[in-house]
Amino acid sequence: MTSVPVITVDGPSGAGKGTISHMLADRLGWHLLDSGALYRVTGQACVIEGISWTDHSAVAEIARHLDVKFTLADSGEMLVEYKGVDVSAAMRTEEGGRGASTVATIPAVREALLARQRDFMQPPGLVADGRDMGTVVFHDAPLKFFLTASASERAERRYKQLIAKGESVSLPRLLADIQERDERDSNRAIAPLVPAEDAIVIDSSDTPIAEVFERVLLEVKNRGFI
Repeated sequence: MTSVPVITVDGPSGAGKGTISHMLADRLGWHLLDSGALYRVTGQACVIEGISWTDHSAVAEIARHLDVKFTLADSGEMLVEYKGVDVSAAMRTEEGGRGASTVATIPAVREALLARQRDFMQPPGLVADGRDMGTVVFHDAPLKFFLTASASERAERRYKQLIAKGESVSLPRLLADIQERDERDSNRAIAPLVPAEDAIVIDSSDTPIAEVFERVLLEVKNRGFI
């Protein structure tokens, strides 16, 4: 596609791919693509516009003309606006995750967002975080990672995050939601959640995020990116 180097980091929700991707992009000074944010804001835009996630043609139309803006706050947090309205908090809820996973099963939505994702590929390089970055969007990327962790561990991590934010949440419900999303993402007909054949698979279930990052960084150094 281009000579711009790309490192992909795929995996299920809660495996740590977002944190690792941010750390790696910061370390390299590269651009960062949070592809999940595009699907989350598409789902949230449907809610705002009163469109059902099951209305495939209408959802695809939303994706084709998605009026979205990404900015970084002073804290380093990504802020997302849809039609000038901040939807950052809404799209990061569990409902926002369900919306993203649901609209991501629609082939026309994936096609509409494909070009947007590839537009992030700019010098000096790109770290792409998602579920099909290494298998579809940047299938010829020179270095690919796939982060995973047990569903129970990922539910526990999410539970602690939400409790720390003061939200009332049920751990069993979170686990059920994660298992349901895993099933939907892994078995969808288009771009299912699977490791690329040449991806380096890392299970972070019992490994601190700092150790996971060191392993990732070692591979990056071995490939000559640092």
